[in-house]
Amino acid sequence: MELTAFDKDLLNLLQGHLPVCSRPFAKLARELGTEEAVVLQRVQKLKADGCLRRIGTFFDSNRLGYHGTLVALKVAPEHIAEVADVINGYPGATHNYEREGKYNLWFTLLTPSEQQEKTIISEVRNLPGVEDVLNLKAHKKYKINVQFQLQ
Repeated sequence: MELTAFDKDLLNLLQGHLPVCSRPFAKLARELGTEEAVVLQRVQKLKADGCLRRIGTFFDSNRLGYHGTLVALKVAPEHIAEVADVINGYPGATHNYEREGKYNLWFTLLTPSEQQEKTIISEVRNLPGVEDVLNLKAHKKYKINVQFQLQ
């Protein structure tokens, strides 16, 4: 798919300037000099063509009172799918992915309290097939914010 100049302008705005309001695409349309329906149609097309994977925002979870951690699990291979399904059921599990190596299932967890974090990790530790758990709390926060400026 060949991106038009409009598509590039739209993608540039979506990467870091999505308005937080009741009609964000209408506001983007005004910035781009077009109608909301045109913006929505292009967003759908860009998503269908694989140019756009996700539209969302990032929040500073610490400032909102949440505690975050990265958890590495050593899981018996025959239990990975069922353990991953259980982890996906926790509202605070934001990422869950299989990796090569001794610790083969990793997930990130955001909870409103450290006690809830401990409870969830304890429940996961007791799932069938879970052989070991590492709770990898961050000591320094790194925020990656990659934006591609399309010309």
